Amino acid sequence: MRNKARRVHDTLTAERQPVDGWLLFCALAILCIGWVMVTSASSEISSERFDGNAFYYSMRHGIFIVIGLVAAFCTLRVPMSAWQQRSFAMLMLGFVLLVVVLVVGREINGAKRWIPLPLVGGVQASEIAKLCLMIWLAGYLDRRLDKVRASVVNGLILPCVPLLLMIVLLALEPDFGSIVVMGGAVMGMLLMAGVAWWGFIVLLGLAGGGGWLLAIAEPYRWERLTTYTDPWANMYDSGYQLTQALIAFGRGHLSGMGLGNSVQKLFYLPEAHTDFVFAVLAEELGLIGATAVVALFGLLIYRAFKIGRRAELAGLPFSAYLGYGIALVLGAQAFINIGVASGLLPTKGLTLPLMSYGGSSLIVSCVQISILLRIDAETRKLTRTPTGNAAAPRRKAKKPTETPQGAQA
Repeated sequence: MRNKARRVHDTLTAERQPVDGWLLFCALAILCIGWVMVTSASSEISSERFDGNAFYYSMRHGIFIVIGLVAAFCTLRVPMSAWQQRSFAMLMLGFVLLVVVLVVGREINGAKRWIPLPLVGGVQASEIAKLCLMIWLAGYLDRRLDKVRASVVNGLILPCVPLLLMIVLLALEPDFGSIVVMGGAVMGMLLMAGVAWWGFIVLLGLAGGGGWLLAIAEPYRWERLTTYTDPWANMYDSGYQLTQALIAFGRGHLSGMGLGNSVQKLFYLPEAHTDFVFAVLAEELGLIGATAVVALFGLLIYRAFKIGRRAELAGLPFSAYLGYGIALVLGAQAFINIGVASGLLPTKGLTLPLMSYGGSSLIVSCVQISILLRIDAETRKLTRTPTGNAAAPRRKAKKPTETPQGAQA
């Protein structure tokens, strides 16, 4: 058994492999688990809404998975140099989508976050805007890395201008979950680029102060924060979602109630197949299943950071910082969603990447995984010796003008 496990590990991590096997394994495993849990969590609400069809949401989720895999396959064939050359155009695309959603967006539960489209229903503009901002910032850091490290203006102020503009547009929807994820990812990328510590601390303080002002600006946001400290005090009002999620976790115990046997999905837990799918998973698969999924996400984020680090050591700064940005976005969304479902964080509507029901989030997440695989493939090809083994990584990154960024995988 030990030898078999070692062979599997060697197969997934061998340098001669074209891409990182562990990243691909984690992504596909989460996709499959997510489809099963969406099917289970949505069966009752699907039956009521669609004349007894218990698999309506499951079938749509399966279609989104197929679209996401096709989009990932197409993205895998795009060299990183193409993203680098079009980084500014991607930023403009993100702004256009955030403006369009405010003009023609479909309002659901008091928020305009979806651009209506035939057949698919709608596109969530913020999901695409996150990726667009990460691509632009990676290009910015690649072009001005020396200035970013030497000047606070170039290192903090200039890259934060597009972020602030997007925050304003997102606040008008409103979509504060995306604001937190986007802001955290940008600050993480700047920190990894080597900006001045004192400037980063000042920026972090300003971000915290701005978040506090946004929290107290609207009564319902402040109510969410106060309810979070003691949800049982308002368990039939503002604390309803959180208490129902906690009940799901409590019912799961160690091994769970069994797949399909959740009680909370029977119209007790709102958004059971979207924002709170992890709570249903914990109820049906217990602590063991929930821990396994958290471990898969942890391994996926670790491999994403490792891919970014390898690209940085190989002298591919654009690929490296984009890899870091994608890792931060996926990690932040997963942490917030699981934290909200388990009562660790105040209630906020964010999907669980690769798992929750939702076409835009699922497809964009697949594209992000594909970009990571492309980064890894180009890095492996660049560092591979003529004998087929990986060469020792170069500790000092080349200048952007010397970077063979467009190397084909």
